Parts: sequence; C-alpha cells; structure tokens
Amino acid sequence: MSQQTVKTTCPYCGVGCGVLAMPKPDGSVQIKGDKDHPANFGRLCSKGSALGDTVGLDHRLLHPYIGDQQVDWDTALNTVSDKLRHIINTYGPDSVAFYVSGQLLTEDYYVANKLMKGFIGSANIDTNSRLCMSSAVAGYKRAFGSDSVPCSYEDLEQADLIVIEGSNAAWCHPVTYQRIAKAKQDRPKMKIIVIDPRQTATCDIADLHLPIKPGADSILFNGLLAYLAKQDTLDGDFIEQHTSGFDDALSAAKSSAGEIEQVATDCELSLEDVRQFFNAFTQTERVITFYSQGVNQSSSGTDKSNSIINCHLATGRIGRVGMGPFSITGQPNAMGGREVGGLSNQLAAHMEIENPAHHDRVSRFWQTDNLATKPGLTAVKLFQDAAAGKVKAIWVMATNPAVSLPDGHQVKQALEQCELVIVSDCEAQTDTSIHADIRLPALAWGEKEGSVTNSERRISLQRSFLPPPQDAKADWWIICEVAKRMGYATHFDYPDVNAIFQEHAQLSGFENNGSRDFDISAYANINKADYARLTPTQWPVTKSQPEGTVRLFENKSFFTPDKKARFIAITPRSPIQAVSTDYPLILNTGRVRDQWHTMTRTARASRLNSHIPEPIVQIHPDDATQYQLEAGALARVSSDLGAILARVAITDSQRQGSIFVPIHWNQQVASSASVGQLIAPEVDPVSGQPEFKHAPVAIAPYQAAWHGFMITHVEISPDSAYWVKIRGNDCWRYELADAAPLDDATDWAKQQLLGIAGDWLYFHDTTTQRHRFALIENDVIQAVLFIGATPDLPTRDWLSQLFQQDSLTDNDRRNLLAGSLGQDQPDTGPIICACFGVGEYTIQDAISCGDAKTVSDLGQQLKAGTNCGSCIPELQKLLG
Repeated sequence: MSQQTVKTTCPYCGVGCGVLAMPKPDGSVQIKGDKDHPANFGRLCSKGSALGDTVGLDHRLLHPYIGDQQVDWDTALNTVSDKLRHIINTYGPDSVAFYVSGQLLTEDYYVANKLMKGFIGSANIDTNSRLCMSSAVAGYKRAFGSDSVPCSYEDLEQADLIVIEGSNAAWCHPVTYQRIAKAKQDRPKMKIIVIDPRQTATCDIADLHLPIKPGADSILFNGLLAYLAKQDTLDGDFIEQHTSGFDDALSAAKSSAGEIEQVATDCELSLEDVRQFFNAFTQTERVITFYSQGVNQSSSGTDKSNSIINCHLATGRIGRVGMGPFSITGQPNAMGGREVGGLSNQLAAHMEIENPAHHDRVSRFWQTDNLATKPGLTAVKLFQDAAAGKVKAIWVMATNPAVSLPDGHQVKQALEQCELVIVSDCEAQTDTSIHADIRLPALAWGEKEGSVTNSERRISLQRSFLPPPQDAKADWWIICEVAKRMGYATHFDYPDVNAIFQEHAQLSGFENNGSRDFDISAYANINKADYARLTPTQWPVTKSQPEGTVRLFENKSFFTPDKKARFIAITPRSPIQAVSTDYPLILNTGRVRDQWHTMTRTARASRLNSHIPEPIVQIHPDDATQYQLEAGALARVSSDLGAILARVAITDSQRQGSIFVPIHWNQQVASSASVGQLIAPEVDPVSGQPEFKHAPVAIAPYQAAWHGFMITHVEISPDSAYWVKIRGNDCWRYELADAAPLDDATDWAKQQLLGIAGDWLYFHDTTTQRHRFALIENDVIQAVLFIGATPDLPTRDWLSQLFQQDSLTDNDRRNLLAGSLGQDQPDTGPIICACFGVGEYTIQDAISCGDAKTVSDLGQQLKAGTNCGSCIPELQKLLG
C-alpha cells in the first residue's frame, strides 16, 4: 500500500471536490481537501472529511457468488455470459436490461453503454441519474440542442443575484454553498433569493425566501417572463438574432400566469415577496438561477427547467460572466454518465439514437452493425416491465434501486421474479443484492481508478491509493470480460482504463468539427503517463481550447440546426397526485446533511451518524397539533402504497400541509423507513424522471407500548417492530420500539443479547415500566439495554463512550443502573458539528457563559463550524 499522498476526487455529490488521501501503515487513511483543485480549493464537507472512516473491508463483497455459493471469477463470468446469451437468443435483446449509476467512473459507464447499445443491440440501459438529473438534461436539450451546462462555479462568485431554486445547497452541496456564502460576505451587495417550500439551512444567507406552493415553480417563472416583457427589460437583439419561439413562449406565460397578483395567489406567496423577486431579477444583469432536485423531481420537471431557461434567454443572460441557468448535479459522475450515453435515450458522446447521422457515425466508430435503433426503457419502466415479465435479465451496477426508486414494493417484486438478476457492488448485502442470483465484487472508492465529471463540466480523476481487496475487480474489467465471453472480444480488449478514456475522447471528436458540445478530442492520443497526471479541466477540451472551457455559449451560437436557442412555451401542470381526505398531506423527500443516498458508505462513519441518527419526519407545529404528534415520538407515515415509521421533528421551517422525510434509510439499517415505497411511479413525460417531491400521505402517532435502545460491541438482529441500527465508535446502537407490550422484559433482553458473554446487571422499576440491563465481562462492558414506556430515555452519548474504555469503574456501574451520568461526565447533547463532534449542550454552555457571541467565537473555542461549514446555519440558530 502506497504511503504517499494521492490526489483524488470525492465520491459523493456533483460538486466534485479534490481530495488528498494519505494511507497510513496501520491501514487508516488521512483525508484533506486539495487546495489546488478548482472545485473546492481545499474545503471539504462533513461527508468528504470522513472519507477515511469509510474504507474498511467489513460488510464488503469480496468474492463472486452464484446464489450463496462462493465461486471463482471464471465460473462467475462464464455463467453471466452464458445466461445473458441464452435469454437474448430466446427472447431477443430487449429482454435484457442494465441499470447503472452515477457512482460508476466514466470508463465503466462507457463500456457498459457500448456493450448494451452497440453489441447486444438494445438501448435498455438506464442510470440512477434518471432519478435526479434527467429533467435538467431534457430542459437543456430542448433549449440549446444539447445537454450543455453553461456556467462555472466561478460564475457564482461573480453574480450579483443568485436565485437558488429547489435546492438545499447548504446540506446537499455544502462546499459550493460555502463558496457562495463567502462571496456574499466579501460582496455584501450580492443578493441571494431562495425558492423552496421549506425554510432550509440554505436560507441562512438569503435576503429573501419564497416558500412556494409545492409544484408551482412554472407558474412563478412564467409570471417572471411576463413581468420582464411588461417592464420592457427584454434583450430584443439577443432574442431576434440568437433565439426562436419567443412569441409562443411569452403568449403561454401571459395566459397561464397572469398579472403579478395572480402569480402570488397561485404560488401561495405574498405579493410583496413576489414583487421583490421579480424586481431583483429585472434590475440585475448578472443573475444565476441555481437549481436542483426541487425542480427536477417532478412530473413536469422538464417544463420547470425550461421556464427558468426562458427567463435567461429573454434577457440574454447566458454565456457571459456571472449569469446563466445552472443545474447542479446530484452524483459524483452523473455528468460523466451523460457524456457516454448512460441514459436509455442517448448515444455516446452526446449523440442521439434516433438521429440517422449520429447512428451511422457511432456504428462506424464502434465497428458494429447491431447498434440500438430506438430508445430503451427508462428506470421506472424498466422495473415495471421486469415485474410484468417482459424483461428477463437485469444487471444492476453500483446502485440500490430497491431503495431509491419509487414504488419500492414493485421494484422488489420485479427483482424477485426476474429470471436473472446480476448485481455488481462493493457491498456484501443491500436491499437490492439480497434478490440477486449472481453477485460480482466491485472495487470501491480508493481502490478504483478513472475519471469523473462534476457539475461545471470539470473532468477529474479518482485515483487509487488502496490495493484491490481479495477478488474485487474494477467495473470496467468485469463488463469487458463478460463482453469477451459473449463473443465481442476484439471490441472490448482494453489493457487498462486509460485505453477506454482514450477511445471515449476519440469518439467525442469523431466527425465533430464543432457540431456537438461534448468534445474532449485533445485527449484522443493521451498516453498512460499523461492520463495518470490529468489535471481537473472543463470540457470542451480541443486543439483550439487545450486548457478547457470556462463557460459555454460565449459566441451566442447553440447546437440546434439553426444555431439558435429555443424558447419553449410552458403551460404549467399540477403534480399528478393530489391530496385527499384519506391522504391530506404532501410528502417531500430529500437528503440530510451527513448522509448519502442509501447509506452504504456514510453509515460506516460513526461521526456521520451522530447529527440525525434516525429516520425523521419534519412537520409544522400546527399540523403536529392537528394530528396529535409529539416531538421525539414515533409516527406512521402512509400512502396507498405502503407505510413507514419515523421520529417526529416539529419545526416551523416546514410548510404547513407538507411533511419532509429523508431518502437514506433502508432495510439494512432500519426496520421500516424506505420512503420510496410510499411514492407512486409518476414520471415526467419528457424526461422520465419520477415525482419524488409531491406524494399524498397520511400521518398518525405510532402507539408504542414501549421504547428502548441497545448498545453492543457486535451486530445483532433486534426483535421489535421499529428498530434503527447506528454505527458508533467501537459499538453498535439500536433504537427500538414496539406496539406489543413486553410480557417479560428480562426474558426479552436475554433473547436479544443471546450469545454475548458476560455478567448481568439489572434494574427494574415496574411503576414507571423502566428496565435497565448491562452485560459486563472482565470489567469491560459488552452490551446495555434501556427500556421505558416513553421515548424519554437516558442520553446515549455517555453510554457509547463506555464502550471505548478498557475497564469500568464502580462509579460507571452505579451510573449504568441509575441511568444517569456522573458529575464527571458532562452530557454534550445532540451532535451539531460532525467534523469535530461538538454537541448542542456544549455550544449552549459557551453561549450562555457569554464567551461566544458569534459563529467565529464558537469556532475559536470549540472548533465548531471551522472545517466544512455545514453546521454554521445551526450555530446561527443557537446564537439567536
């Protein structure tokens, strides 16, 4: 294992931060931000900072398996290829599907797409980027003729107005958010307007927050377009010379949105707030609209995207410094997947399946006569067809659709009955892989090598600094070995990842001559040494632009046949599913600060589990009162598709009539918290992106007969209706509850901790129904279990700390039975700063003593907020 510092790239969100990884002799890895990387200049968020905590081999898939039988690679690869060939020969190429991921590297993506579309001959390859970015892609393509993100991060620092629309950037893209916050601090005249139904942490720096009615975004931006015309602030020359379709778009905007008063009413916003937003946009030249899942994850997400773009085209605010419509991607390589045609309606290098010239060009380049001729199944339809028996084989790579897709029950049904399910993953067990017939062990971050592209079109390398563990292999190698065994050896005989990148670059420039936006032909002959030294660069990268391209469309020429941008006439549509008497609340879903996707990586880091350790449901105080919910208690959230359990968090930052539930928890870490199973598979008709932000649900108290928590040195399988598994330092913590009473708490406790050696300590209070148990062996604590009639139980932090001690004192034993801390063990409270483990009570003490009056003061005293800055909004709230 190398002990040199390696420059690599973070595997989380689309910000694409540079990381310095330093492996240590003891197997640990020290992580720092790369000050030379232009995406982050050394800053990392809490998740990136904790990457060193996630590289262990526990729970890793390290060998190929057929069923439960470990096999060697030849057996696994031959079985995969034989079964795929049999199904294709029997049912045709469209009976096979690949479901891939923004967690793949570009080279992995490239060969997967080449195999499926170019040689199997079906376009049934789709990606989880369909769930987060496909509406943005479709919006860009309708407007520009290409999937072209026009802006760069430096534009955010140069803008005079940033409209953050449908994005809790403070938590979901923290490094970019902190970059915006720093720019505002340096230039106080910069204005920030946040449009979001929730008052999120992002609003901390906002001059104005518009708590818009869920789903009303197109009304607001149609209204803005009409207002811009009424105020005579359009760029007539730009519209005339460089766009088409303006009159129809303006007519649709006027007829659908009406006057500003009507816009305010339809969006359920105050007239003054709407007027302030419209005036700010009208009067400011350098405007960026920065948007993400709140726009995209909608049954009209593409229209919402185009309603935003229309306003930028109408004012000519694109292709210039500090302005443009800027969609920020959700995954580390969603952009790279788009480059190679990872979506089922694309060809590689931003070409189109149904474009005859593009089809001919890719066929000749790949030297195939079997290239797919029509778009394949999008993500939701792919699994629906599998459930219906039309898709006979699915190969899932680096993603977890059983958790992340809507209508999770149907996805699991599809996986259960599909004739062949292959899963390539680095995790031994996920909600998806438990249904797999064949599991193939893939390399994880730190072990694999290849390129990724971030939200500003910047290509960086993920470099390896750890050796491949046991039988794990790179995804590109696995795909190519299967392709060879299927009869395509000459087309997939790559010696290394550099050769794949080189071919990818060659295709991008093949018969391009400026006709396509994606062009990295400057790398067409890159050798292995130069590839290894590749520096972060924004595409296009060509002979005329060898250092890359900061922003697109500076020449006001677009990638449509007439080189003009297109206005799209937008008629706003309501979300497909409306609330009802039975399901009166709107469910909104999204991420929390310290977790990522389905937690297979972040849940490994104990410090990332401390901020929000359990699935939560955020609800407005008035709604909590109406539905008889108490803070900290459990609630049952249900739709007509299923139900989950979550901890109640009452907050006036939540819009009344709506609730928010995070997406992360799954059946491996929680008994009943997969929110996808509540959401109907309604999709945008243009992009195929599901509507994750608007599902009608009901909520009610979960009538638990008892609550509890357990902390152990080893993992167990709790026997309770509600449980959540939380990794701690040298221990596992389980939160527990059940509606069924415990007939014998002692007997139940012994069943849960069966097999853990030690002497028992007991405490029972039958009056209050409180029970405390501890198992101790040789003065070392092995397990504790606390049970009560209410959620009001002792703090977990000090108990968790006992598991790091070499031995227990008599005082520790007394505290265990008393269920309280000793005077020498202060309770730090819920963790606010994950980077340095600073709790809420510690922060409040510093504030109440008068020593800390600002965030800077807290940083100096406690370090809180001095690393990634993600906790700064919460520190501000505590300061008042």
